[in-house]
Order: sequence, then structure tokens, then C-alpha cells
Amino acid sequence: MKKSKKLRDLWGKRLTKESKKTVAEVGILVLSFLLLAGWTFLPQTVQADVEWRIIKDLDLKTKPLDIAPSVDGKWLFILTSGEILIFSIPEGTITDRIPVDKDFDRIAPLMRPNLITLTSNTKNSLQIILFETIHKIDTAGLPFKGPQEASVTIAVFDDYQ
Repeated sequence: MKKSKKLRDLWGKRLTKESKKTVAEVGILVLSFLLLAGWTFLPQTVQADVEWRIIKDLDLKTKPLDIAPSVDGKWLFILTSGEILIFSIPEGTITDRIPVDKDFDRIAPLMRPNLITLTSNTKNSLQIILFETIHKIDTAGLPFKGPQEASVTIAVFDDYQ
């Protein structure tokens, strides 16, 4: 009973100038905090320009059906009707072509840089293609054993300094 009477008396009293000032300061502090918190946690819109340029323009001569980059970023596989064009990103040219069935319409890379998959919606089939890069080494004028026109050459690099 005593507590409720004290509360009624406390609420019934008029606020003094000092207590009004304190309430105003606390209110401003709370509003400032809410404004700062809202500004911090709401997504910000940033206006920016984009600078761009075309670094390569390829004339494929046929309609591309799908493209897929290799996992290591060195190759770009371009599927066209009947073949896959292999574009070397470091060289900037189409380095090779792989003939495939004309029914394939999708291409996707696998986790290894030399594996790609082809799928056909019309045939309901999938092919996994493994390709290997063949490095050509000019051995003209170098010492050799065996026939000079052999179909396989084993090069030994043993004179590094």
C-alpha cells in the first residue's frame, strides 16, 4: 500500500526544469542511437560507373550453342553444332577443335581442368571428354638417337644450369 501511494505521489508531482532537461537529453541520446543503428544496418545504395572495353571479338562462323570456362581459367570451350572450339585465353586464339555429334546442345566443365561434359536433350545422353594438351618442341638441329622421322620423340632436358 505504501509503495503504490509513493508512486502516485511521484507521478502526480510536476517535473522541475532540471528533470525536464534530463528527460530531453536522454530522449535525444536514444533517438541519436536509433538513427545511427538504422543507418549502420540498413543496406546502402552506392552509385558507381563501370568502365569496360572489348578485349577480343571472335567470328565463330557458326552459331554458338553453349560455352564453358575451364576450372583453371586457361580455356574457354565453345560448343557449336558438330564441334567444340577450344579458345586459349592466354594466347587469345582458338587453338583446337573437337568434333562431336550434332545433337549435343549443352557443355559444362568438371573439377579437373581437362574434363568437360556434353549433354543432349534430344538423345538423352551425356558424354565426358578428357583432353590432353600436346606440347610441340622443335628438335631440329639437336642431337638424337634412332630414326630422325620417328612418330614419337622423347626429349630429355638435362643441361640446365
